[in-house]
Amino acid sequence: MTNLIGTYECKADAKGRVPFSVALKKQMHSIAQEGFVIKRAVFQPCLELYPMQEWNLMMEKINKLNKFKKKNNDFIRRFTAGVKIVEFDATGRILIPKDLCDFANIKKQVVLSSAVNIVEIWDKDNYEKAIDDAAVDFAELAEEVMGNTDADELS
Repeated sequence: MTNLIGTYECKADAKGRVPFSVALKKQMHSIAQEGFVIKRAVFQPCLELYPMQEWNLMMEKINKLNKFKKKNNDFIRRFTAGVKIVEFDATGRILIPKDLCDFANIKKQVVLSSAVNIVEIWDKDNYEKAIDDAAVDFAELAEEVMGNTDADELS
């Protein structure tokens, strides 16, 4: 499993090419040659960049769903809508397809935010709003999510 660290700001160009910081590229060096999958996020107006290894692990989980249940098929269709394979170009940028730029409202200012094993790609204003909105009740959320677990349950 890949564990990525950091939040980085950059600028997308008019074609949707987003440069990755040297620090983030260094963390991704060993997995970059396999490529990445980029998709719409489920809960926020941002994109998720999965290293191919992480995407394959996700697909293994999804492939276990019973496809004879309508809700499972609906979920799979929505989860994989707009999914694209992307790679770093020679200068360390990825090209975000226009439909995905539109979904995440990515125009110029971009935030690349590590989320454990993936990178979230945000329009800067939307990222700051999401962080501000979450800050209001973060202590309560942290307690609910992490406070009632034993160390054994986390593994």
